Amino acid sequence: MAMDPIDGAITIESANQEVSDALRQHGRDEILKMSDKYFGHLVSASAHFNTEGIQSRCSVTVQMGGLPRMSADASDKDMKLAFNHALDKVATQLRRTKRELREDKPARVEKGL
Repeated sequence: MAMDPIDGAITIESANQEVSDALRQHGRDEILKMSDKYFGHLVSASAHFNTEGIQSRCSVTVQMGGLPRMSADASDKDMKLAFNHALDKVATQLRRTKRELREDKPARVEKGL
């Protein structure tokens, strides 16, 4: 099976529990969908799972184009929900960054006063 170059930039791993193939595929699909929506040039992305008692903690890190890395953490009993919450937080950061970059309004001088 030939690997797409963009799939090589996406890593999904865990420290102390097994990550299913379905969760890996869901993670790749969602990261690719998010990257297409915001900037389109995914440099690297990773999701790391860890178990803390009955909670699963997910840490997602994404780098798009020339932007700095953006990361977020989330916890939930279900690994998929923890991933989705963390990815939503990263998507919010990307959305705000994109909005900042495309704003054509002049900066408010009195904003910092």
